Formats: sequence, C-alpha cells, structure tokens
Amino acid sequence: MIRVTIWNEFKHEREYKGVHAIYPDGIHTCLARALGVDADLSVRTATFGEPEHGLTPSVLDDTDVLVFWSHALQNEFSDEVAVRVQQAVLSGMGLVALHSAHFSKVMKLLMGTSMTLKWKHGEHEKLWCINPTHPIAQGVPECVELPEEEMYGEYFDIPKPDEVVFAGWFSGGQVFRSGCTFTRGLGRIFYFQPGHEEYPVYHNPQIQRIIVNAVHWCAPMSRRRTLECKAL
Repeated sequence: MIRVTIWNEFKHEREYKGVHAIYPDGIHTCLARALGVDADLSVRTATFGEPEHGLTPSVLDDTDVLVFWSHALQNEFSDEVAVRVQQAVLSGMGLVALHSAHFSKVMKLLMGTSMTLKWKHGEHEKLWCINPTHPIAQGVPECVELPEEEMYGEYFDIPKPDEVVFAGWFSGGQVFRSGCTFTRGLGRIFYFQPGHEEYPVYHNPQIQRIIVNAVHWCAPMSRRRTLECKAL
C-alpha cells in the first residue's frame, strides 16, 4: 500500500465563485476521489490552514508520496515546514508537484533555481506524450487536449530534468516542458504543469491517470517492489 498525502492551499475554492463551482470541495478532494479508486493507494488530505499546514513530522513520516498544489500562498508557507518537506524528499518520500507548485518554497529548495517561467491565462493546450515508454505515461494517449488552461512557457528555469515525459503546446505558440522527473537524494520528484484552478483540468480522466501513475513511480523503492510483486 502506498500512503499518499494530497496537499492543497484550499484558498481559491473558498474565495472565488468560479473556482468553487469547479471544485466545491477543493482541488485536494477532487484528486483524493480520483486516486482513491486505486486499491493500492491509501489517501489522506491536508491544507494550508491546518496546524503546521497539515504537514507535521508525524504526517510526513506516514507519507510515501506527497501530491502538492500551491499558488497564492507561496510566500506565506512556513520556512520550517518547507525545509521539513525537503528533508523528507531527500530521505526517500516521493513528491508530485502540480501546476504553480513549481514556484513553492519546497520546489525552490529542492531544485536550487528561480523556477521562473512565462505565463498567460486562457489558452488551448495539447499535452504531448514524448516519452511513451516511461511508467508515468502508461495508458496515456499520445495527445491530451485541454480546451482551456493557463499557458506556461519557456524559458523554464529548472535544472536539467532526469527525463521529460510530456511537452505542452499552447494555442499562442508557446511550448513547455510540462512533465519532468528529478531525483533528489533518495526521493523521486515529478513536476506536472496542467492544473490551473479556473479550469476543470483535474476532472479530466487522462490527467487523473497521469497523476496516479506519477504517484506509483514516485513511491519509495520498498513500496514499488511490493506492487511489482503483487503484479507478478
């Protein structure tokens, strides 16, 4: 069993009617429902407003993979908790960083770069699978169409990824490394660009499939071996 904690600010959904209409119970709850159908995943959620942002030492000790969505509260996120998450990843916890979590304190600590990029609201995205043999791409079509998404564009100031699994093309002509893997210490990281809160991206079954695959791939080796043995 892979123990998953889904973390979300849970700010936009409570403050903006349009976002609330798409995610009435929060992005974290939407993702928890999607991941919860996988019998090999044990899922819990945590949000910014909880003590220590819900990411206490005991929670992280009981987490194999952290799925992390952040945007408006990047600066308000506790430095102490950010270092705690960084150290958990270095010690073997997996991290799936979603959308604007690229600019979180956690990702900046792990990547060591500014994590800056270009952006623009309201473009059509074609998410191309450019590494179809990667486990995160298992069962995913060659192209996932997202009618509306926030454009992220290059240059994306990240270290050289271990692998680029997905590349995004946007209707304004920009391209982006939309799905990248990294290894830091003993931990695996997957950064995944789609997921602006104003659009129902996380209701898309293909996007859900990618995140589920990423959780399995990011899980510590002991958990991955358990699943491989079950598959055999």
